[in-house]
Amino acid sequence: MFSHLDAHNRPAMVNVGAKAITRRTAHAVATVSLPAELAVLLRDGEIATKKGPIFQTAILAGVMGAKKTSELIPLCHPLPLDDCQIHIDSRLLPDGTGEVSIHCHTQTHAKTGVEMEALTGATIAALTLYDMAKAVTHGIVIREIRLLEKTGGKADYRSE
Repeated sequence: MFSHLDAHNRPAMVNVGAKAITRRTAHAVATVSLPAELAVLLRDGEIATKKGPIFQTAILAGVMGAKKTSELIPLCHPLPLDDCQIHIDSRLLPDGTGEVSIHCHTQTHAKTGVEMEALTGATIAALTLYDMAKAVTHGIVIREIRLLEKTGGKADYRSE
C-alpha cells in the first residue's frame, strides 16, 4: 500500500530505475493567515524589514527549499528542477485580517514526480514569511499546505 515501505514495513526508497524519464509538473499552495496589525502593513504588497523585503526573500527561500527537498525529506530522490516559480498573492479580508497564498510551480524531466519539491517550496516560503514578519506579531498562522495539481507519471492529479 505505502510505496516507501519494504516487505518488512521498514522505510525504503522507491526504486525508480526501470521507470521512463517523462515531463513532470506540480503546483502546491501554502495559505497564511495574518493578524490585522500585519495585514495592514502588507496591504499594499511588499514591505522591507531589517532582514530585507518580505515577499522577495520568501520567494528566494522557497526556490532554494524546493531545490534541496531530497536533503530535507529522507526518502525523496534528488531531482534536477527544470523550473521553479513562486508567486505570492496577498489580500485584506473584510474583518481587517489578511491572507497570503504562496503558490509554487515546479517542473522536471525525471523518473519520479516533483510534488514534494512544490510542497517544500511553498512551505519554506511560508516559514520565511513568518520569520520575516514575526517582529510585528507571532499571531501568523500557516494554515494549509496542499498539492493542487500534478502531471506526469502513472496518473495526473487535480484538487477539487
